Amino acid sequence: MTSKSRILVVDDSPSNIDLILEVLEERYVVIVATNGTEALDIVNRNRPDLILLDIMMPDINGYEVIKALKSDEETKDIPVIFLTALDEVDDEVKGLDMGAVDYVVKPFTPKLLKRRVQNHIALKNHRDHLERIVSDRTRMLNLTQDVTIESLGNLAEYRDQETGGHIKRTKNYVRALAVGLRENDQYRGDLNDSYIELLAKSAPLHDIGKVGVPDSILMKPGKLTEEEFAEMKKHTVYGREIITASEKNLGEDSFLSIARKIAYCHHEKWDGSGYPQGLAGTDIPLSGRIMAVADVYDALISKRVYKPPFPHKKAVGIIEKDRGTHFDPRITDVFLQMKDQFRKIAFEYADFDEEREMLEQQ
Repeated sequence: MTSKSRILVVDDSPSNIDLILEVLEERYVVIVATNGTEALDIVNRNRPDLILLDIMMPDINGYEVIKALKSDEETKDIPVIFLTALDEVDDEVKGLDMGAVDYVVKPFTPKLLKRRVQNHIALKNHRDHLERIVSDRTRMLNLTQDVTIESLGNLAEYRDQETGGHIKRTKNYVRALAVGLRENDQYRGDLNDSYIELLAKSAPLHDIGKVGVPDSILMKPGKLTEEEFAEMKKHTVYGREIITASEKNLGEDSFLSIARKIAYCHHEKWDGSGYPQGLAGTDIPLSGRIMAVADVYDALISKRVYKPPFPHKKAVGIIEKDRGTHFDPRITDVFLQMKDQFRKIAFEYADFDEEREMLEQQ
């Protein structure tokens, strides 16, 4: 059984309220307020589906009430029909300009009032239905993104022994850096909430290309030879190819485009001395520049088969020294401002007690 829509009537005239109740009460749940202050209190406690709002009232008038409603994110979409004895065009236009969906002039014609309310309730129900459809589809899209990225991430995790805590840490580093970088006017337009979320989701795929690197190189405890390092560097190309293959049915502008750029470009350097393309400055995608800082910090503070973990202070000093050579200066500055946050993330998701001990060093 469909529940009745709730209508809030705001009018200081008992006769008007009685008439409205007579016209609407059979079909709707009608709530009554006799002044603007009471109306706003009711809206906050019991959100109506439609408001019939008198303009001329003691206390605060209808214009002030609708201004308060439209300024609140929680109530701005409630449709408002003005009830007015005013017949001046300017008054009607003012109400519509402030966000009212319609107006009804007193004295009411019951059939007209009933039809206006019925139409706007139907419009609201239709809009709510469309919003539910969009919400459901958005939820399914996010689920598809999560499953796809998690599946690709698991592929890398099965191949590389170092990806457990590394994946969790770099995901959180990247999100923190992006949020901090958004405070810079230059990046505010690029780093909206949805982009930052996709950036963080994609971060675990930065080393997915290591599935193509031979075990003898990937697991080697000593220093790599020139030939071995050349092979190791190919993981950026392999990563791009793996993600590109997954993108084929989604298009180049899919959510995986961020992951592809991260996998391919996170070893590029600000001064152009990185790989695989030797890009420099802002020619390196922003996602790759952010990932570079996160990845290097984590490599420094982590235990590897070829090195012990470095203390946090030493890792920070290395990144600061490479500001403007390896790393984007602005991103480095953001990192330095939030270095303590990086330490906390590293400590929470550390793989070994030895790493935690080094992170605690001052």
